[in-house]
Parts: sequence; structure tokens; C-alpha cells
Amino acid sequence: MLNRRHTLLGMGAMVALAATPVAASDGPLTVVATTGMIADAARQIGAAEVEVTALMGAGVDPHAYRQTRSDIAAMTRANLVLWHGLYLEAQMEDFFHSLARKREVVAVAEAMPKDLLRGHDDYADKYDPHVWMSPELWKHVVREVARALTEARPASADLFAANLARHLGELDRLSEYGRKVVAGVPDSNRVLVTAHDAFGYFGRDYGFEVLGIQGISTQSEAGLNRIGALVDILVERQIKAVFVETSVADRSMRALIEGAAAKGHDVVIGGELFSDAMGQDGTYEATYVAMLDHNFTTIAGALGADVPTGGMDGKLGAGH
Repeated sequence: MLNRRHTLLGMGAMVALAATPVAASDGPLTVVATTGMIADAARQIGAAEVEVTALMGAGVDPHAYRQTRSDIAAMTRANLVLWHGLYLEAQMEDFFHSLARKREVVAVAEAMPKDLLRGHDDYADKYDPHVWMSPELWKHVVREVARALTEARPASADLFAANLARHLGELDRLSEYGRKVVAGVPDSNRVLVTAHDAFGYFGRDYGFEVLGIQGISTQSEAGLNRIGALVDILVERQIKAVFVETSVADRSMRALIEGAAAKGHDVVIGGELFSDAMGQDGTYEATYVAMLDHNFTTIAGALGADVPTGGMDGKLGAGH
């Protein structure tokens, strides 16, 4: 029998021009994914062949999430469970390792080459898990999702390969849009201040200094000393915009703005970014591509670039 990974990638090259998700056969594969980003990848690749449940919806912080009884029931009934790994779902790791003895359970980000990852700021043997902030890195996760789906349903390998090729093309287009839109941000404005350090891969790919009040995990404490140090940076470097996140409370960011104001420097909120979760179901921003379209456009626009109002395809803020 041919190696399934090679079969998948080989088929993908043959159908790279597929324009829409392809669907096929008889009864969906039940898949449970922890984050919305992983769930979106499974839907993009699996199309009608999969029935995907995401445990963590819009505005949910995966760093602190604990499985509920209904989550456990869904995962024990699923054909396939996909979680991120890289210590993102730290509160759930023991459960996943236990479940893996009974079910197909795959940590999709763990397959990434470790030399591409940033070190964790709190744990010497861990990595920054926020790889979805880079479309180029996210391709590794998408390929692993496709491999896991193919392993679970080999009869649909051709279909999954076609949809993988199409989606990788979308990620290429997204990456190119990101580079184009942030190119207009002046060098002096290329500082991204956020609630926690979720944007390190974005900063590395697109040439921004990233400063978070909290560390890589939202469970890190945001101390008064850290806020005070960032206030000094805002004032000294005349940084005029900071960003809140949909899945992190904005209390510390408000304290940062007030601290700068007390020193005579006005700072505005440049917008709300999607960090650890996508948008609300039914909105444009409820997919991975749209999530980053929103982030790229919001960051670039607030920091001085001329950006298209509706983002990459004119759909930002358009709902469905």
C-alpha cells in the first residue's frame, strides 16, 4: 500500500486548481476540534465528508479552558479528536493523553519542525503555540489535519487532497495580502502592543516589534511593574495606538492607556484583534482566512497604512 502522506500530497499537486471544496461519499466522519482555527481547517479539507464540532467558540481563551461533561461526551463518541498541542490547552493535556488510548487523537501543531518555533517565555522546554498568526506556519498544521483525516478515512484521500490544495492556495493569497497591506506601515510605527504575547509569529514574519502586557499564556500575571514599563515605552517612543483582543479582558490595556494619559501622552485603541479565537458564528470573521484578513487590515490601518475598507475581498464587517 502507498504511504498515505505521500499519496495525499501527490494528489494535491494534481488538483491545485480546484476552486471550491469537493465533497463525496456516505456519511460524515465525526470530528471534534479544540479551537475554532483547527475546526475551520477540518471543514475546509473535509467538506461534506466531516461533521466538525469546535469546543472553544468566539471569545474563548484556550489557555484557561477546561473540558466540560458535554465536551468529554462529544470526544469519546467522535471518530477523530484534533487538538493543538504546544502547551496551548495546558489544562486538558492529561485528558487528551488518556483519551488517546481509546480514540484517534492528534495534536496537529506538534508535527511542526521545532526550528520554526519561538521559545516559550515561561517554560524552557515549551514553545510559543500561536502559530496560526503566520499563514506560512499554519500550512504545516493544515497538512497535518489533512493527514489525520486521510488516516481516519483513506477512501476519501483524493477528496481531501483536492481540498487541501485549494486551501493552501487560499493561505498563499492571504500571506501575500498580509505582506502587501502592512508594507504601508511606516518603520517608526511598527510596534504592536497587545494584551498578551500572541503575535510573536506575526511580528517575525511581517517586521513588527511585539509587546504584550502578559506573556505567551494569558495565565501569566500582568504586574504593575510590567504595565509601568510599557507606559514608559509608549511615552518615550510616542506610540499612539494599542490593541485589545477578543478573548482577553481589556482591563490591563485600559490601565496602560490611563497611565500614558497621566504622563501627558494620548494613546487610542487601534482596534480589536482576534488572538486565540475567531469571530462569532455566522460572520465573515468566523473562518481562519477572514480572522487574519481582519487582523492584517486592522493593524495596518491603525498604524498608518492605507488599507482597503473591506479588507482582502471587501467582506470585513459584512456579516455572512
